[in-house]
Amino acid sequence: MERLIIKGGNQLHGEVNCSGAKNSGLPILASTILLDTPARIGNLPHLQDITTMLELLNSMGALINFDESGYIEIDSSNITVPEARYELVKTMRASILVMGPLVAKYGNAKISQPGGCNIGTRPIDFHLSGLEKMGAKIKSDSKYIYLEANKLKPIDFKFPKISVTGTENLMMAAAVIDGKTTLRNCAKEPEVVELANFLNHCGANIEGAGKSIIEINGTASLKCSSWDVLFDRIEAGTYMVAGAITNGHVKINKIKPETIQIISSKLIEMGAIVNSGSDWVEVDATTTDLTSKDISTKPFPGFPTDMQAQFMALNSISNGSSVIEETVFENRFQHVDELKKMGADISLDKNKALVKGVSNLVGAIVSASDLRASASLVLAGLVGKNKTQIENIYHIDRGYECIEEKLTKLGAEIFREPAEY
Repeated sequence: MERLIIKGGNQLHGEVNCSGAKNSGLPILASTILLDTPARIGNLPHLQDITTMLELLNSMGALINFDESGYIEIDSSNITVPEARYELVKTMRASILVMGPLVAKYGNAKISQPGGCNIGTRPIDFHLSGLEKMGAKIKSDSKYIYLEANKLKPIDFKFPKISVTGTENLMMAAAVIDGKTTLRNCAKEPEVVELANFLNHCGANIEGAGKSIIEINGTASLKCSSWDVLFDRIEAGTYMVAGAITNGHVKINKIKPETIQIISSKLIEMGAIVNSGSDWVEVDATTTDLTSKDISTKPFPGFPTDMQAQFMALNSISNGSSVIEETVFENRFQHVDELKKMGADISLDKNKALVKGVSNLVGAIVSASDLRASASLVLAGLVGKNKTQIENIYHIDRGYECIEEKLTKLGAEIFREPAEY
C-alpha cells in the first residue's frame, strides 16, 4: 500500500500531455473478443484497470504481446474459457463489458457479479434485458451470471435509462449478429462514439453513435490492424481544475476541446480564462478570483458526473456559495466528509450539496473512497496549507497515469511513499 503526500500552496504553471482514456480503452479491449484476427492497440494508459482487463482477456485464452513501439497486440480470436472470474471482476466494474462479445461470438458466458467504485447502484439489468431479448438464456446466483445462446437475433431495444456500458455491451453484441439492430435512448459519450469508430474500422456497420438512436447491421467477420485509443477528457478536465484551483496557468495537450466544452464553459463562468486550439486547451486563473457556480451532473453532453468531485473542491475555495446536484449516481458524495476535514464548508441534502466558499483549506490526513473522489482530494491538497496525506490511493491509480509526475512537472510538491499499517 502507498499514500500521496502533498505540500500545498504552489501555483501550477506549464504544460502536460493527456494520456489515453481508460474509458475508451476498456470497451475497445473487450471488443477484441469479436475479432477474427489480432489487434494492435496503442495509446493505452498505464493504469491498473487496463492491466486488469488484459489479465481478464488472458485468463480466457487471449494471447497478449507488448511491442517496442508501445502497442499491445491482442489475439482474442480463440477464447477457450469464456468466464470473467471473481478475483478480477471484483476490482473493476468495466469487466462486465466482455459479456456481450462473449455470448455473441461464443454462445455462452460466465460473468462474476461486477465490482468497481462504490458510488451507488449501477444495475446491469439493461445489459441483461437487451441480451435476453436477443435470445440469450440467463441465470444468476449470488456470485455469477450465466448466459447461453445458440444464435442471437437482432432487436429493436430502448434503454429505460441512459447507460454507457449498456450501450457499449449491446452495440458490441449486435455488431456480429445477422440483421439490423436498433438501440434507442443510447448514451452519447465520446467513448461510445470511439468504440463504434473502432468496430467500423474492423468492418462493422454501425450508424448513429453519438446520437440517441444507433443502428447496427451485423457483420459475420471483424478484422483489425491497429488503433490508437481516444485521449482522456476527464484527466484533461482534472488538470484544468488543477490550474484553476491554484490560480495557475496550465496548458493540456493531446485533447479534443469539443469533448470538454462544458468543462471549459463552467470554468469561464467561474471567472477563469480558457483558450483552446485543435488539440489543446489552457486555463489561466492567475489574474482573477473565481466565483462558485451551481452544477448539475447529466449524461453527455451535460456536465460529467466524473468531474463533480473535482469541481466541488474548486467551489469550496471560490467566492460565494453553490449547489452541486448529482443526478447520475446516488452515492457519489463520499468525498464530502474528507473535504470537510480540510476545512471545506459543505452540507448535504439528499442528492444535493451546498458548498460555501472558504478562504483556505488546511492539510489533513484523508482517505480516498473512489477514483474521482481521490482526484478531488489531490486538488484540495494542492491548495491546502501545510501537508495533506491521502490514503487508499489505489483508487487514483485506476484512472490517472503518473499523476504525481505530471503535477510535479507543473510545479506541485507531491510524492508517493509506502503506507505502513
